[in-house]
Order: sequence, then C-alpha cells, then structure tokens
Amino acid sequence: MNPQESKRLESKNIIITGSASGIGLATATKVISEGAKTALFDANISDLDRAVLSMNSAANKVKGWAVDVAEENKVKDAISDAVGWFGGRIDVLIHLAGILRGSYLPIEEVTAEDWDAVLRVNLRGSFLISKHVSSYMIDQSHGVIILTSSGAGVTEGSSSYSYGSSKGGTHGLALTLARHLSTYGIRVNEVVPDQVDTPMMVSAAKEALSNTGDKTDYEVTMGRLSSAKSIAEVMAFLASDEAEAVKGAISTT
Repeated sequence: MNPQESKRLESKNIIITGSASGIGLATATKVISEGAKTALFDANISDLDRAVLSMNSAANKVKGWAVDVAEENKVKDAISDAVGWFGGRIDVLIHLAGILRGSYLPIEEVTAEDWDAVLRVNLRGSFLISKHVSSYMIDQSHGVIILTSSGAGVTEGSSSYSYGSSKGGTHGLALTLARHLSTYGIRVNEVVPDQVDTPMMVSAAKEALSNTGDKTDYEVTMGRLSSAKSIAEVMAFLASDEAEAVKGAISTT
C-alpha cells in the first residue's frame, strides 16, 4: 500500500461482488488502498482465496465470502455476516459479478440453458444483492449502491443475446432503485463500461473467434480493451463522499 495514497475511504465499509478477478479485483485493491474495510464476494473459491491472500498486508481490512449472487439465502447470509464483521454498518455495495456466454452465436443457436444461466447471474444476482443490502441501508438512512451494466444492451447491441439482455435489465433495475431508494438517503449509481481487459472479456473474444473464425475482429477487439484499473478508479470515486452529487449512470466508454 502506497503511504501517499488517498485515504478518502478510510471510514467506509464496502462489499464488492465479483471481486476475485477483473474489474472486481482491481476495484478491491483500489478501495482497500484508500482505507476501506472490504468484504470480497465471489463464487470462485480458489480465485477468492488468492485475492484475499494477495491483500494480506491489509490484514483486518479484508475478508472473503464464497457467494453465488443468484442464491438468495446465501446472499442474505453472507451480507449478514459481512455487516457483523463491519461492526453493524454497510456503507457501499459495488456489484460486479457477472458472466458472458454465446458471443456471436446466431439467435437460432442460443440455448435456453445458456440464456437462463446468464440472466440468473447478471440480472437476478443484481436484484438479490441490491435487495438485501438495501434492507440495511434503509434502516441506516444512508448508503451507496453501484451496479454495473455495459454499453452492450444499454447504448448499443451486444455480441451475446443473453448478455445484452441481462445488462439492459440491470440498467432498468438501477434506474428504478435510484428512484425509490433516494427517499431513504441511498445513492444509486450505475457504471456503464465499454470493453475492458478482464478474463471474462478475453474468454468471450476467444469464444467469438471460435464461433466466427474472424481473426481480424478478434484482434481489433483485443486491441481496444481498456484497463480494469481505470474502471476501478471510477468505482472508488463513486464510493466516496466526493461523488455525493453524482446521479444516475456513468459511462466510461
């Protein structure tokens, strides 16, 4: 941890989902460096263990929970445990858990199983984590919820029918949460990133190459990926009190 790093999140208790890799890991690293006490949620136990171990210098500032965000009881229990570990208060949720399947498959080849799997994690998961974090924030009369959608399904089409649909749904959820939760002093923001250099995006690009055989499109995609660290900077700002006046969706495209 850089001793010169800003400590604007020193007093914040933050839950980050999808925190074992990609934007989630970069965001966890960033907010912990700024002093936040951070609960890492991820379904991948081995990656989660490595993430927690990599931040062991933060000691009492970080702890991991293996959580499938689409399993309501597990979400509810993990949030309860994390809030207890925090000492009874949750200030910020940064929700980044998500999956992508079926890049560049024609509609007639998209399976119902893959459709259901993506909507289950990306949209149902966003609803469940928001629902159970909100119950604490409403009682506190304050909090910040940051959801992550995508340009895919919000500002343009997606390479994947299921992914684009799930992110369009998350966009609608964020707008609705913002409208209803502002009454309780809860700020809801939505980050809308473009394509980012993460394991999920690289895997999707390779899947698209396999499905289409278009090496040129693959190389163009890989060449325009932005860094996960740049998105983490945005997330850390939104988690801070400096973003108090920021409303709605923030595009990083």
